[in-house]
Amino acid sequence: MKLRVVRAALPAAATTTPFLHRLFSASKLDDENDGHFVSLLCDIVRGKQSWKVALSDASISSALRPHHVEQVLINTLDDSKLALRFFNFLGLHKNMNHSTASFAILVHALVQCRLFWPANSLLHTLLLRGSPPNYVFSHFLHSYKHCKFASTLGFDLLVQSYVLSSRVSDAVVVVQLMFANALLPEVRTLSSLLNGLLRVRKFITVCELFDQSVNAGVRPDPYTCSAVVRSLCELKDFCRAKEKILWMESNRFALSVVTYNVLIHGLCKGDRVWEAVEVKRSLRVKGLEGDVVTYCTLVLGFCRVQQFEAGIQLMDDMVELGLAPSEAAVSGLVDGLRKQGKIDDAYELVVKVGRSGFVPNLFVYNALINSLCKGGDFDKAELLYNNMSLMNLHPNGITYSILIDSFCRRGRLDVARSYFDRMIEDGIRETLYAYNSLINGQCKFGDLSVAESLFTEMINKGVEPTATTFTSLISAYCKNLQLLKAFELYNEMIEKGVTPNIYTFTALISGLCSTNNMAEASKLFDDLLERKIKPTEVTYNVLIEGYCRDNNIDKAFELLEDMLQKGLVPDTYTYRPLISGLCSNGRVSEAGDFIDALHKQKVKLNEMCYSALLHGYCQEGRLVEALSASCEMIQRGINMDLVCHAVLIDGALKQPDRKTFFDVLKNMHDQGLRPDNVIYTSMIDAYSKEGSLKKAFECWDLMVTEECFPNVVTYTALMNGLCKAGEIDRAGLLFKKMQAANVPPNSITYGCFLDNLTKEGYMKEATGLHHAMLKGLLANTVTYNIIIRGFCRLGRFHEATEVLSEMTENGIFPDCVTYSTLIYEYCRSGNVGAAVKLWDTMLKKGLKPDLVAYNLLIYGCCVNGELDKAFELRDDMLRRGMTPRQNLRELQKGEDKSTS
Repeated sequence: MKLRVVRAALPAAATTTPFLHRLFSASKLDDENDGHFVSLLCDIVRGKQSWKVALSDASISSALRPHHVEQVLINTLDDSKLALRFFNFLGLHKNMNHSTASFAILVHALVQCRLFWPANSLLHTLLLRGSPPNYVFSHFLHSYKHCKFASTLGFDLLVQSYVLSSRVSDAVVVVQLMFANALLPEVRTLSSLLNGLLRVRKFITVCELFDQSVNAGVRPDPYTCSAVVRSLCELKDFCRAKEKILWMESNRFALSVVTYNVLIHGLCKGDRVWEAVEVKRSLRVKGLEGDVVTYCTLVLGFCRVQQFEAGIQLMDDMVELGLAPSEAAVSGLVDGLRKQGKIDDAYELVVKVGRSGFVPNLFVYNALINSLCKGGDFDKAELLYNNMSLMNLHPNGITYSILIDSFCRRGRLDVARSYFDRMIEDGIRETLYAYNSLINGQCKFGDLSVAESLFTEMINKGVEPTATTFTSLISAYCKNLQLLKAFELYNEMIEKGVTPNIYTFTALISGLCSTNNMAEASKLFDDLLERKIKPTEVTYNVLIEGYCRDNNIDKAFELLEDMLQKGLVPDTYTYRPLISGLCSNGRVSEAGDFIDALHKQKVKLNEMCYSALLHGYCQEGRLVEALSASCEMIQRGINMDLVCHAVLIDGALKQPDRKTFFDVLKNMHDQGLRPDNVIYTSMIDAYSKEGSLKKAFECWDLMVTEECFPNVVTYTALMNGLCKAGEIDRAGLLFKKMQAANVPPNSITYGCFLDNLTKEGYMKEATGLHHAMLKGLLANTVTYNIIIRGFCRLGRFHEATEVLSEMTENGIFPDCVTYSTLIYEYCRSGNVGAAVKLWDTMLKKGLKPDLVAYNLLIYGCCVNGELDKAFELRDDMLRRGMTPRQNLRELQKGEDKSTS
């Protein structure tokens, strides 16, 4: 519905005689006494007698009325300052409630003398009374005519006072009454009113009042013209706005670039930027030039429609013309480019305009630094930071927090710390965000003890840690298997009233899973559910992987179902451990079926999942099925990566026929992949184990030529082959090369020499080497088993049992192989009782006997006549799903025949 300006009914006073009972008391002064009273008042006003004394006379003060004051003011129009003093004196000392007519007379009088400030003050007081605008205007009109004032500025001041008092509708009434009485407001008054109407979004009123003023004879200025153009643009009537400008041009109104800028702004706001560009191009024909507002408006318009290239061109034009782009224009363009991912373009723009001294605001500057950091372009981010002081732009806490966090995430902790120190030097207080970033960075890439020191430092400085702070440390403790510290910190967190979040629980559960403590991990998972904390996909993935590693595949699949029921979406990190777990438990075919089922459900698996299946097939020697699975993998759109090729190559190397190995190697080469140290190590290991040391060294030389440098596993594989071939000296030389290459040996490396020394019976040398390993913290259960087996082979059983005692004293726990080796020696010597006792010790320690251990003890019991124990062991073995190697009934018959 079209809005209309409501016009107040014009009072009769506007055209004829006063409609009030009495506008001026002059007509009422019909008796001589009243005339004498006013004359007396005028004498007092102009005389030298004290007003306070004179007007305190009871005969005067009791008779004084507002209409008397009106007459006094009229009689003192020649001295408006004196009139004002008298007016104010009566109000201050006699509490005179002046009439509207008195205000009108005095305002007109003051304006004639250019005393605008006191006139404004009077109008402010008058308007506070809240009288209707037509009533006020009638008094102003009558006083103007009665007193024959030369200037109409009093009306202008009245209109402007209404506008300043936010009573623009009342101002409109006054202007319309002026038009009705052939009075024209000044153009600046009209401009003020139109802009006041714009502020309250009375756009239709602006257009109507503009037309009325022009029809009445007001010659509008550029600002008045701009107001009506802006109103039409706000109404989205762009055609009429253009027509209005054409009409103004044809009537030779004084238009400046301001009016055209308003049209340009309106078009840009309406996403009609190219029309705005045409308006800008037309300026030169009109004898005008676009100014900084023109260009900046267009730049922001192009940002609005995301045409940043055009915005950049305009920005270049501005700089060439020597115009200073506004902060808003630079910021809009830079931020727009940044959000579109054009970080380099945004950076280049900042550098370009920066040379001329123009920079975006701090918010946009920080956002650009953040984007550069996220993209890994730290050099540019630091250049921006360094240029800030040159641009008179001061970094704030957010600037430093972005830089500190970004460098921490990339592991550049020294740089992050330097920015932290600079932040303090700049007088910016240490923030929680900065401390959290530093602590998290140290936990992930640095020194955990430094993270602990930072934690203590932040508390001492009054910065309270949050769940994020605690979780960073807890996660680090768990990854370092320092679960005691992790749970101590967790308890401290609870005591401080800091509520743990899902990330805290996930970190703790991950730590428990890493130490195979699945019972406690399960309890903690139940605890978070009781706290109404929703587990994430990562929480489930951690638990699923833990159960798979613990060989509890069924529980892992139960969690997968629970995860799906909760609406969580499994990913490759969920499926990979399940596939790997099935394979490691001898259920490779089930793993293949599981992958097929996922493929039918349109689940996208990655190379990691398939490499787990390929590894499972290869571990079982099912190379043909592994190759078939790799073909299916390619058909399903998943490329064979280097890891998958490495798995197949390792599997193929275990086969006697090397044709498949070369085929896989060729396929890998055809895909543009080069063998890495894992593949070369597999080849060297395979050739070493089969005794083809020449081929192993050829692979070694090729590996080095390809700049693929051997690691500890590569060295160990070749040394193991040399040791088995009896070439201890060559193995020793290779060991020295390894040390020279700064590749530290591991326990398996030393194990190669240990194994050879014990097989050759050099137990003194072997034990000496093992003690050296103990000092270097490289000794483990496997190396102790080698020493124990060596003593047993030589029949030095007493020394073997001493090594077992030493092993437990050093905090290294024996495994099933340790006990099996000693049990076998006890059985061989006929001491079945001691063997059974050692067996029971093994069971009490929670170790699960394997197939070899069962068969060894059963055989020992049989040959030593302990058949009841043998059958007991056989039954226990069957319950565990294992098959005895010996037929106990046949052994028993053999024993019976021998005794008969």
